[in-house]
Amino acid sequence: MTTAQIIPVILSGGSGSRLWPVSRRLLPKQLLPLVGERTMLQQTALRVRAENLFAAPVVVCNVEHRLVIAEQLLAAGVKPHSIMLEPEPKNTAPATVLAALLIAEDDEDALMLVLPADHQISDQAAFLQAVECGAKAAGQGLLVTFGIVPDSPRTGYGYIRRGLPLEGAQGAFRVDAFVEKPDQDRAQEYVEAGDYFWNSGMFLMSARMFLQEAEAFIPSIVEACRRAVRDRRRELDFECIDAEAFARAPAISIDYGVMEKSQHAAIVPADMGWSDVGTWASLWAIGDKDTEGNLLRGDVIARDVKNSLLRADGAAIAALGVEDILIVTTKDMVLVLPLERSEEVKDIVEELSAGERDEQSGF
Repeated sequence: MTTAQIIPVILSGGSGSRLWPVSRRLLPKQLLPLVGERTMLQQTALRVRAENLFAAPVVVCNVEHRLVIAEQLLAAGVKPHSIMLEPEPKNTAPATVLAALLIAEDDEDALMLVLPADHQISDQAAFLQAVECGAKAAGQGLLVTFGIVPDSPRTGYGYIRRGLPLEGAQGAFRVDAFVEKPDQDRAQEYVEAGDYFWNSGMFLMSARMFLQEAEAFIPSIVEACRRAVRDRRRELDFECIDAEAFARAPAISIDYGVMEKSQHAAIVPADMGWSDVGTWASLWAIGDKDTEGNLLRGDVIARDVKNSLLRADGAAIAALGVEDILIVTTKDMVLVLPLERSEEVKDIVEELSAGERDEQSGF
């Protein structure tokens, strides 16, 4: 591992339940080609291929996905430093601690860029510029997050308010406050204020500094992960961490566990064409639509249809005289709902899970 470079840490543990029925537990959204021909994971890995800036990535993923992830990285021409296998999903804080501990074995001062595997970024130049700015702030011992310039008052995102500018890192600021997901009126106020940004869930910091803050705020997670990494075994490119030790780690996000509590947080605002592709509505928003505002994929017949997403991964779709609707087919399910209510798809998945139905896990 070339520690003079930034080490990407790609987190691929999400389930993507809001993009059901295409995204399933055994093949979640980051492993699907939802935007373009490559999967979200492949796009993320290729995004950090600039040899003068990035080292080989560390990928943290669920053990159930290990083979498909290895195959997809190989197909994209990306050779990871290692693939760390989580025995069970524990949210982003334990996953990041695992990676930091592994990286610190070689160099505690190495900078790590934490990236969810399921985000879309359309402006690569703006992304790289933001990372370079963030590296200067991280070099000052700060935990850097990237704030997305909001283009509308979204209620599905957390927000970050920037504080005073940082010396020696033009374009970076102290974090003044992390704000929970707001209602519509409050979100509108944030957008109009101009100093609030969407929380992207991407971070840049040294392994040493992150572990220091994690020890202070989530010591039980650090202890469990330290034992899990210490007792791991290596199989080919896979780091198989100890399941019994890892089971003791509470499930918590890096935002709530560390970033919101740290006095060393910084933000780099950026307009990089970012989307978390978290819902069907967000996929529709960034997709290539026809003149009627429709995003169509697969065997679809649409007549007098407007502002809709019709995706046939299974049975063909024929739609007539509808607007603002979502229709998705797979070989075993059909999903129909108003596009604006796509956030509620997760409620259907929860009901399927409670009933132990196969339609929520795989095909």
